Amino acid sequence: MDSADSLADGVRAGRRAAVSRAITLMESSHPDHRSEARVLLAALEAPAQPAVRVGISGLPGVGKSTFIETLGRQLTTAGHRVGVLAVDPSSQRTGGSVLGDKTRMPRLATDPDAYIRASPSAGTLGGVARATSQAILVLEAAAYDVVLVETVGVGQSETTVAGMVDTFLFLTLARTGDQLQGIKRGILELADVIAVNKADGDRRTEAQAAARELSGALRLVHGREAAPAVVTCSGLSGDGVDAVWAEVLDHRSRLGVDGLAGKRSHQRLEFAWALVRDELEQRLRRSEPVRRVRAQVREQVLRGELPAVAAADRILAAYDGDPDDDTGEPVN
Repeated sequence: MDSADSLADGVRAGRRAAVSRAITLMESSHPDHRSEARVLLAALEAPAQPAVRVGISGLPGVGKSTFIETLGRQLTTAGHRVGVLAVDPSSQRTGGSVLGDKTRMPRLATDPDAYIRASPSAGTLGGVARATSQAILVLEAAAYDVVLVETVGVGQSETTVAGMVDTFLFLTLARTGDQLQGIKRGILELADVIAVNKADGDRRTEAQAAARELSGALRLVHGREAAPAVVTCSGLSGDGVDAVWAEVLDHRSRLGVDGLAGKRSHQRLEFAWALVRDELEQRLRRSEPVRRVRAQVREQVLRGELPAVAAADRILAAYDGDPDDDTGEPVN
């Protein structure tokens, strides 16, 4: 592993290998690597002009990869440098990414002004927050002025990602009932911009009707001024993708310099707490007293001999170094 100073020099120079090594360092859960990551982050300067950070979500099958590839290529053609971070579900056995983003975005992956990285979550939201937030900082230091963070569209990772970007874009499809059901699911509460994708061919009219219905429903929920913009697009043909980007920039413009700075400040504070929570979980996993008591507690819970609350108390007591739990029985 390169020293933090030489790695920082490589990142600032925009060398892809250095960027990859830096992000790998950020993703590592090894205590030594975490220390090196903190040194590296301290050595990297924030860009003079904040990058545009956009979270992109949508259920599987909505066409996120095709949309991101089309948007990314439009942006690089316009002179931007685009970084894509895909928050993947992790294999519960190997901890590796399930999805292969470079194979899903083959043209963007070969664009010299784009960088694609799939970041495994390692099964924890804390891991997502730590690895992805730090990867964003690395990409910004490497002069990527647009950072797109893709989520898989299932679970709480959307809330986590929404808390680290400037604008949250939700992709949906024209399906009867999906619009109102989406509001019930709550994910639309996070959205700053909504795009009805696959608005091409015979589905164009259906998509436009769905966008009108969704826009009207959101006005009833949020009010006319606060409702997010709803547009249609086709990631496949590219139609309307520029309009989606225009809405992203409009949302960012409405935030204003002070609003954006305030949002970033609150995100940094939340990130600090996310790091604390993640580190505490890692320390719990590494704790030798917890390791000694874990198997015993597990068997007692599975046999129904130990309530879950008591099991939690016993594990915490072991972590705190308390030789006895609240029942007076030894924990090991």
